[in-house]
Amino acid sequence: MQAIQSLGYEVFFDDTLAALQSFIAANNYSKILVLVDRNTNDHCLPVFQAALPELSKYDVIEVDPGEENKNIDYCIGVWHTMLDFGADRQSLLINLGGGVVTDMGGFAASTFKRGIDFVHIPTTLLAQVDASVGGKTGIDMGNVKNIIGTFTQPKAVFISSAFLSTLDRRQLISGFAEIIKHGLIFDASYFNAVKSLTIEQIGTSQVQHSVGIKNTVITQDPTEKGLRKILNYGHTIGHAIEGFSLSNDQDPLLHGEAIAIGMICEGYLSHKLNGLPLEELHAIIDVFRANFPDYRYSENHYAEFLALMKNDKKNANDQIGFALLSRIGACDYDRYVSEEDIVESLDFYATLIQN
Repeated sequence: MQAIQSLGYEVFFDDTLAALQSFIAANNYSKILVLVDRNTNDHCLPVFQAALPELSKYDVIEVDPGEENKNIDYCIGVWHTMLDFGADRQSLLINLGGGVVTDMGGFAASTFKRGIDFVHIPTTLLAQVDASVGGKTGIDMGNVKNIIGTFTQPKAVFISSAFLSTLDRRQLISGFAEIIKHGLIFDASYFNAVKSLTIEQIGTSQVQHSVGIKNTVITQDPTEKGLRKILNYGHTIGHAIEGFSLSNDQDPLLHGEAIAIGMICEGYLSHKLNGLPLEELHAIIDVFRANFPDYRYSENHYAEFLALMKNDKKNANDQIGFALLSRIGACDYDRYVSEEDIVESLDFYATLIQN
């Protein structure tokens, strides 16, 4: 499958990881480090090792899994370990994992000794279609998502469907949320093609199509000054609910689960404020409710949701910023919404799942 050319690097779709072997052979790195979390160390590192048997000289850095560990303390641990392994500015960091590993690994590499090369091998469906592409690196601060980070492009991304077999169904469905989002914001025919698929039917062709959509957007706006903001559809409310869940739930929502809720709420706002037809709002509700679990919250939580939204990166002049749909396949950005309308959208979702 043909590679996608992105912002100075290529995204390879290569189940054998032969392209990674060629990349390493073509570059004279002084040291190679592989960042994993505990899960990818157990399930994905063996796949990596089997695909690259000739690659024997590398050091492994392991972090604990989970969004709650994507913070400065764990980054400091990664930097200390890189120093312990003798990493210099000619070293390469391979980020082998999901969105937490690629976000944090990219940030750690982009700041270590003012920046070393890194590549991504995304191992979750979510990371393959979203987090691995576009050059955003970042960590959370408290329960505010991705508030610290850089725009730094990887040297390459290597996507292998072999890693998807290591995932449970819940992780796969979490990634499905971003696939649906790409259709909603940019490609109505793609949305119509994927909305009735089961998670078992999602494969390399959908991953490549989603990466292609995101790449089209980010190459026009690498540092999110304009068009790239449409990729945040569902994320203003979704990130707030995700941050709340991380702090309050014993089994927190996965990113895609929270963003699915956000896309329903922001679909309601799109209908009320941005012209999204009612029948298209119902199509959005139907696809997410068919695939994602309901999440119950109360009005007592709204103040915390709003406090998290007020720290969102898209805000301006103390106004809470959104990307809103005008129709399925078309999205506007820099839409600022009142707290009253946000609360109304939260009420809409809460009422919806009671029926």
